[in-house]
Amino acid sequence: MAQAILDVDLLAFERGSEATRLAVVDGVKRSLQTGFVYTSSDLSADLLDTAYGMLREFFALDPASKQRFVAPGAGGQTGYTGLLVETAAGSDHADWKEMLNWGETIPSQHPLRRHYPLLYPEQLLPEDVVPGITSVLETFHTAIADLQRRFLRIIALGIGCAESFFDEMTSQAPILTRAIRYPPMAQAPASGHVWAEAHGDINLITALPRATAPGLQVQVDGQWMDALPPEGQVILNTGIMLERLSNGLIPVGWHRVVAPAGFRAERLSVVQFCHPRPTTSLAPLPSCCTQANPQRYGGISAADALEEVLYAINLLQSP
Repeated sequence: MAQAILDVDLLAFERGSEATRLAVVDGVKRSLQTGFVYTSSDLSADLLDTAYGMLREFFALDPASKQRFVAPGAGGQTGYTGLLVETAAGSDHADWKEMLNWGETIPSQHPLRRHYPLLYPEQLLPEDVVPGITSVLETFHTAIADLQRRFLRIIALGIGCAESFFDEMTSQAPILTRAIRYPPMAQAPASGHVWAEAHGDINLITALPRATAPGLQVQVDGQWMDALPPEGQVILNTGIMLERLSNGLIPVGWHRVVAPAGFRAERLSVVQFCHPRPTTSLAPLPSCCTQANPQRYGGISAADALEEVLYAINLLQSP
């Protein structure tokens, strides 16, 4: 029988007694053995509704209008990415999806931006065709990033670190928010395509606050199962960077997006990838290395790990 994805309470961790906090940490540790967890949040439903409305308006534009917001050489870190571009590593078929990507803008002369221009591009959002979208999406990004940093405090305690361990690591990090439209499968140009092939994310954790239709499936104990969080809960999954830092104690959450049988509509979702600063060494933490679980990984930098994945999934293109 597959392990269960648990529903935990971030707000209870933040506001509850010590016993409550310990119970949440334990629940998160157990759930993340699947690579996934559901959590409560205080995200504004009005903000989610407004963001989704504006994103639908953008994706409804004609292809030529959307193509104006492609950022050449940005590696999918900002702007529009068209259909049949991103391809899961090892797959023969590109994903049947299109995307709008954005993140936080940091000053042009900031050392991180000067040393890692690929990871800190000038943001490109479709303000002139969807007036007001920039402010809404920036607010949305900040709210989800705050949620992820708060949840990482639970994970930090679970792997034997101080609660604030990830705070500095994710400050001014290249956290990326991505809106994804999955068109009806009947419109796919050929057989063999799915909305998104099976993959694991490269980052620390990923947040998925809502989708307009089913389709997300997660792999638990070798079996694919539908991700069906309780109403209003946020899905969180683990990435390769967290697996490396935890020396394999927290595995990658493998997932895919597949249209349900007979489903003829489109699907819209927004996800956010929480990355560490690019200078972060992904060597396993001492608290996760024991005689029974010796160090499995070396100390590749977060920047190098991310660029390797961007290359593998066909998002690194020449300017």
